This record gives sequence, structure tokens and C-alpha cells, in this order.
Amino acid sequence: MEPNTVHIDRSGNAPLFTFADSFNVSVHMIDRHLNEGRSGRMAYVTDDEEVTYAQLAERVNRAGNGILAAGLKPTERLLMIVKDCPEFVYLYYGAIKAGIVPVPINTLLRAKDYQYIIEDSDCTGLIYSPEFALEVEPALAEASREPGFVTQTEGAGGVKEMIAGASVQLDPYPSDPMADCFWLYSSGSTGRPKGTVHRQRDLLVNSVLYTEPVLGITEDDIMFSAAKLFFAYGLGNSMNFPLNYGACTVLSDERPTPEMTFRIIEKFRPTIYYGVPTLYAAQCRALETESPDLSSIRISVSAGESLPAPIFHRWKEKVGHPPVDGIGSTEGTHIFISNRPEDAKPGTSGKVLPGYNARIVDEDGNDVAQGEVGALWVQGQSIAGYYWNQPERTEQTMLGDDWLNTGDTYTQDEEGYYVYNGRSDDMIKVGGIWCSPIEIESRLIDHPKVLEAGVVGREDSDGLVKPEAHIILKDHSDASDGLADELLEHCKDGLARYKYPRWFYFVEDLPKTATGKIQRFKLRAGE
Repeated sequence: MEPNTVHIDRSGNAPLFTFADSFNVSVHMIDRHLNEGRSGRMAYVTDDEEVTYAQLAERVNRAGNGILAAGLKPTERLLMIVKDCPEFVYLYYGAIKAGIVPVPINTLLRAKDYQYIIEDSDCTGLIYSPEFALEVEPALAEASREPGFVTQTEGAGGVKEMIAGASVQLDPYPSDPMADCFWLYSSGSTGRPKGTVHRQRDLLVNSVLYTEPVLGITEDDIMFSAAKLFFAYGLGNSMNFPLNYGACTVLSDERPTPEMTFRIIEKFRPTIYYGVPTLYAAQCRALETESPDLSSIRISVSAGESLPAPIFHRWKEKVGHPPVDGIGSTEGTHIFISNRPEDAKPGTSGKVLPGYNARIVDEDGNDVAQGEVGALWVQGQSIAGYYWNQPERTEQTMLGDDWLNTGDTYTQDEEGYYVYNGRSDDMIKVGGIWCSPIEIESRLIDHPKVLEAGVVGREDSDGLVKPEAHIILKDHSDASDGLADELLEHCKDGLARYKYPRWFYFVEDLPKTATGKIQRFKLRAGE
């Protein structure tokens, strides 16, 4: 096979992939379109600019050359704390084409999180949008080591200047399908993020295995994802999926709200829309009094957290079709179990996609009977290779032969649909993003009136999970609504905005093990 090519055999029940020995995925995702007649087609649009596939290919090359000229070497890491904008795509695929590993980071984190990731990743470069300077710059100042190359996306010496001044010619780095390609940091059960290492093949395999049976993307589609590029769901929605099929994508750096999404949909007329259940719930509430034109959407996708059945029905009633819910993960690249537009069952994650396998197992790794609860294991060629610097977590999660222990508990109903039953650990998924109860508890205990705290997830009136805090005060007589308001502001000031507790309960004791560990499962059960 020619270098940087892939053959996909679609004649069987599931696509089969044959990669060239020398394979750099940027050639397939970026350069290929110039040879397939898409040079003048639109790749990205924003409120301020339009980018054709020819311009995209040129700027990816310039970005890759600029990163190399800044001193980064192949296989080194480039941290990206970058808002949703075309420069994100230029940097991401420019790095990959140059052999450098891009590491997109959650833009909602705080300085201490960035400090940890800078130190843990051993990155040699960091690029950030000016909007995040108040958290990024203190992290750089406190970090035990500073990357050799640090710049912003805009301003003097920034990415835009770097791209404008770099060469348009860039040969792809001679990688291979199983080589490290990109990382994503996934939250850990102790609150420390895990560097999840993906290979060159992963994003292309998932793009085919998910989109072809579920979305049926063509180059005439227009994508809009309210979920941002910095985590796996948004990364597939706004970059890997459309680029695999030559489609167009709308990018916005605005905070997702019903008003923002309705404006974007009416202006750009996307055909495929991606959201998370929390946003769908807010949009459904807004649709009770507003009547935006959403008729361009042919498929609405939901992921990031389990979609409650009431929201499924509300969106279908208002928009004319239900959100297509599925489950994926950072480790799996994107969705691997999903409903389909023509086969969507409310309250379920759907069925296993062709090309993936799934098991629901007990504590000994044995398959449970249909209808019984167990841990969900998934197998497929888009599963990450390992966690950076965490061999024990790798061994617990990446089980060999491309099997992944998802950390979720599931059942399979009598019709074969997979039904979510919660996390097998204490992590809480809020607005599609994992957060650790330990981090929230630590922030609460930081308050001078708090002695101990236990945080769990609880469903709100829409069936969406939010943090709930159970607090032991140093002086129980201080308990009041006023103190609850004070603690709320204390959390909002020190945590990413989605992590603050929505409910506060002042208690005299917390359920604990004999060794003093909080038994959060008892708090979840209301004990």
C-alpha cells in the first residue's frame, strides 16, 4: 500500500481496516480532500470567517512548520488550552502531521489542574487562548518545570503570526497506525486527571464505526456541536467526523446556552446537531415559550451523560425527532454503543455498533445473565493504548486485546438495548464532564466553618445528575440558608463552574468504613 493510506472493507457485518505500514492520519483527514475535488468546499465557518479545505490544508502545514520551528521535536507533547476556533484545528492536525502529539485540555479547569497537567505530561510546548490567561499563567508560574515554548493563539508572536510566517510545505512525519498520536486528559477517581494516550488509527476507526451506521454523513452535511473540542465527544463531532467525509462544521467559542444554540442553528442551518442532556433539558424549557427555526436538523445526537427518557420525549415533541443517545468515553475515542435514528429507545444507550464488542460482567469478570447489573467492558480498535505514568490504572482499565473496562454499570434489556445503571466508582458526570467528589469535598473543607464533607451525584427534576453536598460543620449551630449560600459562592469561586453543589445538607455524621472512608453509596441511597 502507498504510505499514509488505509483500505476499508465494508463488505461484511463490520468495516475492516488495513493500514499502510507508514501511516500519519493527518494525510487522510486533511490532505486527501485536495485530491478528491474538495479544495473549494467549505470546511469551517464561524461568525467571523470561512475556511475552505484548500485553506485548511495550507494552514495545517504552516502550523506544523511553526511548531517545529519553535523547537518541538517529533513524539513530544504540545498542550492546547484553546477555545473552539479554526486555529484549534490547524494546531491539532499540524502537530500530528509534524509528528508531535497534541494534548487538548479542558478550558474550564483551574490553575492547580493546569499546573498538574503541565508537570505530569512533561510537555515541551503550551499554547493557550488569551481568555484563559488568568488560570494558565499562574499555573506556569507555579509549575516545577515550564515548557520551552509557550505562546497565545493571538497577539504579537502568537499562533496567527506563526502560521502566517511559516512554510506551506510540510511532509508528513513517518508514523505508523499503532504509534502515539494524541492525548486527552480524563478525570481520575482521586481527582487527578489521567493522560489517555491514543494511537494514529483510533480517531479514523471510530469515525467510521460510529458515523456510518448512525449518522450517514456526506460532504453536503453541516455539523454543529454545542459540546466543545477539548473533550472526546466534541473532538469527534466538530473535527474528526466532518473531516473524514469532507463535510462542513460550524465553530463557536461562546458558552452553550439555548439562546446561543438557537441563534447558530437559525443562522448556519446545520443538518446534524450534537448536545448533552443538560443542554437539551434547558433547550426544551426554552422551547415552551420560544419558536426558533430548527427545521434544518435531520439528526440530533446526545452523549456525555445518560439521556433521561422525559427529555427524549420532550425534544421529539418540540423538534420532530428524538435525540439519538449513545455511550462513549475518552478511552474509547467517542461513542461505541448507540441508538439509531430509526431505532431509538428512550432511557437506553442503544445497541453495540458493528466493529465493537461488549460484555456485562460480574466482579470476577464472568458474563452476567441478561437483565442483571454488571460492569460494562467494550472492545474495539479505537480503544486507547494506555494511561501516561499510571501503569496500575492502565492494567485495571485497558484489559488487553483492545478491551476496556468503562467503569460504568449496565444491564441489557430483553430487546438487547443497553441500560445505564450508574458509575462503578464515585465519579460524578455533570453536563457531560466527569468530576471528582473528592475535589469538591476538598473545596468545601477549605471553608473555615466546615469540618467534613461528603459529595455524591443526585438527579434533578429533569433526571440529570448534579453534585449534592452533605456537610458536618465545626459548630452545628451555624447551619443556615445563609451559610449554604456562602458555601455555594465559595465553591463557585474555587472550582470549574459545572462542579459546584446544587444542594447542601448540614448533618451531624457521615457514613464511614472502619478505616474512616466515606461510604458515598450510602449517601446516594439516602442513608
